[in-house]
Amino acid sequence: MKRRDFLNGLMVGAAALGTSAALHPIRTWAQGVAAKPSAPDILSLGYRSIDVKGRSARVFGLVQPDGTPGLSLDAGAEFDVALSSGIDESTLIHWHGLTPPWAADGVPDNPAALLQPSETRRYTFPVGAGGTHWMHAHTLQEQNLLAAPLIVRTADDIKRDEQEVIVLLHDFSSLPPEELLARLKGNSPHGAMPMDHGAVQGMAGIQHTMSGNSVSGMAMPGTMDLNDINYDAYLANDRMLDDPEVVRVEKGGRVRLRIINGATATAFTIDMGRLPGELVAVDGQGVVPVAGMSFPVAMGQRLDIRLSLPKEGGAFPVLALREGARERTGIVLATAGADIRNMTVAGDTKGPVLGIDLEQRLHPVSPLATRPADHRFELSLTGEMAAYNWRVDGADGLVVKRGQRIEVAIGNTSMMAHPMHLHGHHFQVVGINGAPVVGAVRDTVLVPPMASVVLAFDADNPGRWPLHCHHLYHMATGMMAYLTYDGVG
Repeated sequence: MKRRDFLNGLMVGAAALGTSAALHPIRTWAQGVAAKPSAPDILSLGYRSIDVKGRSARVFGLVQPDGTPGLSLDAGAEFDVALSSGIDESTLIHWHGLTPPWAADGVPDNPAALLQPSETRRYTFPVGAGGTHWMHAHTLQEQNLLAAPLIVRTADDIKRDEQEVIVLLHDFSSLPPEELLARLKGNSPHGAMPMDHGAVQGMAGIQHTMSGNSVSGMAMPGTMDLNDINYDAYLANDRMLDDPEVVRVEKGGRVRLRIINGATATAFTIDMGRLPGELVAVDGQGVVPVAGMSFPVAMGQRLDIRLSLPKEGGAFPVLALREGARERTGIVLATAGADIRNMTVAGDTKGPVLGIDLEQRLHPVSPLATRPADHRFELSLTGEMAAYNWRVDGADGLVVKRGQRIEVAIGNTSMMAHPMHLHGHHFQVVGINGAPVVGAVRDTVLVPPMASVVLAFDADNPGRWPLHCHHLYHMATGMMAYLTYDGVG
């Protein structure tokens, strides 16, 4: 059997988001690209149940009519999707990684109104180039797993002799996101569990030094804040590590991991264990391959990692290590007959603290054309854990004109890292900590405490575009600015 025939017959990725196999035939995160129908793709927003620690939890889902989660589209084609709501509350979906016209971006009232229960709304715009992207609510509903993959494949992707495995990471809490936010701000409802015993870890969060060593109490000089929420579970394709998804792979085969960090407040390091890998894309944009056995991924970011499996086969965990903590999640790649051992959700050591080292090593396959900046903005990320107030200072005059080359310098003066996401554009990282770089093209960049980055992009998509931290609760408490084109109301 040819490897391509073998791969086409595999069940790749996670179990479908359907509520019942009898109602929705089992499909997977990635089963190839179907022929483009003349009618729009139907994407339904509904409820589903997942198992978390032996208990059923009701969460959201975004599925196609056959139960397939998310969307798989062809590069260069039209994004033509009818989004239909089957939930009893209003919402809106952001197409993270695509560059739609402003009206289709998916941020409530900017400018589009919320999608109402039982409403169907059609979106049409060019899908753009290929890449690993995702879709999610731009509301607190994102916490309840209102997210799904959005994969855009090129002709080369389809022809390539490798198996594709999509992994969507998330953090799960049984508490409503509104209560999590209230606890973070110190406004727990009467009778609620005290913060130091609940889901939120105290006024200063879990404190760590830059090397990740634990420090108790309030933040000390030179320390950074990590993990302001301790979640009930950390999930990979809806499952915990003590009952992971097992993906069947071929001995000696090649695998392309498409890793999406859909967590709302948790950064991870992807650890391939015994499998050396090559990082070939970040945020859906190609990079000069970087060899390694582990790679960091902040909230909102994506990684494409190419693996080569040994000819003797075996079982190979791909783990996501929670930053600065022992919790972990992941999947298992396993060849036929491999011995799959039980794993625990807590590892022996804490996951690495994310920095900017990898960012300094990334170089784009397709960099921006070289030209001087027409305008440069200076922004400062500020805030503190105690009051739980987060802001972007200097953003009041963030106005651009179409056709300009824009540079945005972002410095982080707070003691918590912030993954900053710009809507409607892809930017190139051209400066890190005061030094010029020819960095990756992406849409979300991590800015660690006391670090700085410079982003460059061409103003080619008029609108009023959010530039925000992709930590959901930082965004919700003020860390969101707007890049506004001259003349846009």
